[in-house]
Amino acid sequence: MMFDNEDGSEVKKVVVVEEKYCYEEKRELTVHKTSMFSEGDGFIVYDSTGVILFRVDSYGPAKNRLILMDNVGKPLLTLLPKRPTLHHRWEGFLGEKSDDQQQLPIFAIWKSTMIGRSNMIVEVNNGSHAVYQIEGSFSERSCTIFHVPSESSDNETSKISVAQIKRKVEPTRKMVLGRDVFSLFLKAGFDAAFAMGLVLALDRIDGDDAIATPSKCHKEFGT
Repeated sequence: MMFDNEDGSEVKKVVVVEEKYCYEEKRELTVHKTSMFSEGDGFIVYDSTGVILFRVDSYGPAKNRLILMDNVGKPLLTLLPKRPTLHHRWEGFLGEKSDDQQQLPIFAIWKSTMIGRSNMIVEVNNGSHAVYQIEGSFSERSCTIFHVPSESSDNETSKISVAQIKRKVEPTRKMVLGRDVFSLFLKAGFDAAFAMGLVLALDRIDGDDAIATPSKCHKEFGT
């Protein structure tokens, strides 16, 4: 499905989880990471008007089984670690999936095996076979998600930024907030639920406990 972008060009919707989260204009979402009740992490995601879009509860034993829900608690996506693995591989499944349920993942994300790089690789298995590359440091809240065209012979020059994670800036006082509150910028047409699924996986692979090296993104948009 096609629609007009802000500059008049047509943008294709990238539907991985649900089409309703493929917005017609670029968006900035606010992600709040919280652990209010017991050990474990939770997330609440707001749009620019303060309306809750997504939430994640991952307390106690559920820490290795993450469920992304909409604002009324409907399961959209389940994230599970792939065992055994040497590259911290996580897989995403539509809806709510139990450990013993037979279901193919719609995407997988893992650390790149290329020497000297700490990038993440994402493969989508919904028929599109799309490939994404995530560069930067999530633990520093500074990374970019790139789409890598399959027909390209030069991935470095042809890859396209589709989402970006950055530190949240308080607009009135221009203050950079702590890492528990950060911004998720989305290009028009990119599935916000899919992007948030990648955020959850990144939090487990390259989260606050990781030893992070500050890194700058190569490309930016919407900032």
